[in-house]
Amino acid sequence: MNQETDKTIASVGRPGLIRKIAGYSTYRSETVVKGIGDDAAVLAGSETRLGLLSSETFVEGVEFDLSFMPFHQVGAKAVSAAVSDIYAMNGLPRAVIVNLAIPNRITLDMIDDLYKGIGMACADYQCQLAGGDLTGSHNALIISVSVYGDVDKEKIVYNSGAEIDDAICVTGDVGSALAGLKVLLREKRHWEESGDPIMQPDLAEWDHVVKRQLVPVARKDMVALFHDKGIRPTSMIDVSQGLLSDLQRLAGNSKRGAYIYQSALPIDLQTRKVADEMQEDVDKYALYGGEDFELMFTLPEKEAEKLSKINSEFTVIGKITAKDGLVEMQTGEGDVAVFGGPAGS
Repeated sequence: MNQETDKTIASVGRPGLIRKIAGYSTYRSETVVKGIGDDAAVLAGSETRLGLLSSETFVEGVEFDLSFMPFHQVGAKAVSAAVSDIYAMNGLPRAVIVNLAIPNRITLDMIDDLYKGIGMACADYQCQLAGGDLTGSHNALIISVSVYGDVDKEKIVYNSGAEIDDAICVTGDVGSALAGLKVLLREKRHWEESGDPIMQPDLAEWDHVVKRQLVPVARKDMVALFHDKGIRPTSMIDVSQGLLSDLQRLAGNSKRGAYIYQSALPIDLQTRKVADEMQEDVDKYALYGGEDFELMFTLPEKEAEKLSKINSEFTVIGKITAKDGLVEMQTGEGDVAVFGGPAGS
């Protein structure tokens, strides 16, 4: 048995799979400034600007569940996920292309609602729906969104470049998207068990976390602030895979480590309440949840202090260290938890 060829994807993980795929990129084009490894590919543009290209794929039953997620919210979320990668490069989205694989059970009205959400999101992010492709699918609805953006050459930020003692900053709160998903799945189970086809759960108590799962908003506001105030983070990444995974990637790609504080993790009260009701560890929601689409960025400590006086929409959760790829977290009890080696791609 060949141990190399019999390896499962789970054994190498997402970062390992990306590194494996990158090995097949042998041809080098002068147009590609930076390829696989960041939130978006960087393309040669004009004398002063660079192009940015990224994509997101949403598969029914994996990224979304149509039993509790309306079509317009699916469309808007897919666009938000894609443009978040552009914002993570400190850029601005300009155009999106949407590809669909559509099963026969999907009606024209459903597609109409899907594109209403896509159109609303494009308007919010000021980027144009510029085309796409349509094909069939035997079972699941599949949505793939490609986004093109651009950025000033002097303003581009990579998910590498963090320096020792830089402050690690996170916008908004984390773990809420997972909390919202858990609430929705619980209500789905109740609906299925009730046998009532018109049951309407009251989700007002969980409005924040449910919205964070169904209609996340990419952080164009923070990028606009960076541009307005002339601030350029030393590194940046969007929190899509989970804070810990994305921090490992940022630190690993920067050839640095990270030291964070459990008590500093920005967790909303609703997220804490969901975890309490589920009898689960809320810190795991924050560290592993994913789909928050917040921005994690690094700045010299003094610059982070100045930024905090202008904007309170972010939290300093720790600092960059010299320990290549190693993420450490000081717990509330004063112990230090250590999380593996580098997860850079």
